[in-house]
Amino acid sequence: MWCGRFTLEPHEMLTKFSESVSFDWRLYRHDIDASIAHARMLGKQGIVPKEEVKQIEEGLENIRKRIDEESFEFSAKLEDIHMNIEKALTDLIGEAGARLHSGRSRNDQIATDIRLFIREEIDQIRLLIEGVQRELVKLSAEHTETIFPGYTHLQHAQPVVFAHHLLAYVEMLERDKDRLSDCKKRVNILPLGSAALAGTTLPLDREFVATSLGFSDITRNSMDAVSDRDFILEFLSCISIMAIHISRFSEDVIFWFSQEVSFIEIGDQFCTGSSLMPQKKNPDILELARGRTGQIIGNLVSLLVVMKGLPMCYNRDIQEDKIPLMNSIDVIKGVLAVLAPMISSITANKSKMLAAASDPALMATDLAEWLVRRNVPFRLAHHRVGRFVGYCRERNIPLNGCSFEELKLCIPEADETCLELWDPKKSVSSRDIFGGTAPRRVRQQLEFWNSKEFMREH
Repeated sequence: MWCGRFTLEPHEMLTKFSESVSFDWRLYRHDIDASIAHARMLGKQGIVPKEEVKQIEEGLENIRKRIDEESFEFSAKLEDIHMNIEKALTDLIGEAGARLHSGRSRNDQIATDIRLFIREEIDQIRLLIEGVQRELVKLSAEHTETIFPGYTHLQHAQPVVFAHHLLAYVEMLERDKDRLSDCKKRVNILPLGSAALAGTTLPLDREFVATSLGFSDITRNSMDAVSDRDFILEFLSCISIMAIHISRFSEDVIFWFSQEVSFIEIGDQFCTGSSLMPQKKNPDILELARGRTGQIIGNLVSLLVVMKGLPMCYNRDIQEDKIPLMNSIDVIKGVLAVLAPMISSITANKSKMLAAASDPALMATDLAEWLVRRNVPFRLAHHRVGRFVGYCRERNIPLNGCSFEELKLCIPEADETCLELWDPKKSVSSRDIFGGTAPRRVRQQLEFWNSKEFMREH
């Protein structure tokens, strides 16, 4: 590539240390697509004869086929995917292949390839997210009246409908999809034509290339186009937030599956056993999903650190963007792919759930709000109910174990209708506001999600 300037071959340790083809070979389809669009533009602009453009295109398709069939031999001596393809093209068609690089640098070439790659991966990840959402919605439809305890601080808080809890994660995943879609707007901008940093003296038609490759716009500043990777950072941020949502969901399901609560059962095909203890059934998929979130967050942080002190323009440090990018994509796609069928295997232990939600202490807030409806200021109502809870705790009796007289002792405003507040079914039904856990409102949520296009896919 640069033998005109240098008199010695690269040291073998330099070649080994600096090569990237061992991982950036995955960009070959995108590199070839961008090269074909670039070649057609060079022909259109009269920079390369049109008959040679045809040779270039046919040669690139030949190389694509060989890579697809795994008969192409990559060379670390050629450093990266770009030079491996260009060398193979020149070997195949001769001088015409040497014209392809006119008006471009590997700097704008790799920036283009990665944008094409991420654009495609965003679409695939969105489909996998929808697969998880679909299974969560289906499971929720079975449990619009299944009551179990909602938690804060991992302590029993209030009764909620199981479907309401599941649909909270559908909402989170929807925002994750929206973030990816918004990120795609900034990914889908063409840097090709920026060359190394200053553009080129050749009369390129960048708009033609953008249209050919489906980009919605072209970069306005050639230095910015080749030197920043904020679009990768944004993409990895989106994936990291999604991974955190999945990790939190995994933690919930692991807890529900634990023998201490036994709210749910997970299908045997999605659990593992122990090499020592014959009785064990472990939710390894969820633990791995939770654990691999660390990889994804680490990948984001590693690239943030790479980019934080770089001067304009391209620096070789930026080569380090690909491994964290590709690893995060592989990890999140693997997690999403296995999560959907695992969710479909979940069955709920409704009686255990209801029993746990039937502790009358979970309805203490219902009593405070009953007082508010009778014109007692909330802080005073909270204080009085808290005093009643303390009274019951001191005597080791449940809230519904007190006599009406004892209730009146702590809460002078109480009447006998208060004694009807200890029913978890009535408690969830009374939370009948938009976004609340009342079964009627949960069914409204389900209607909304079932109207989505992804719910009609198979």
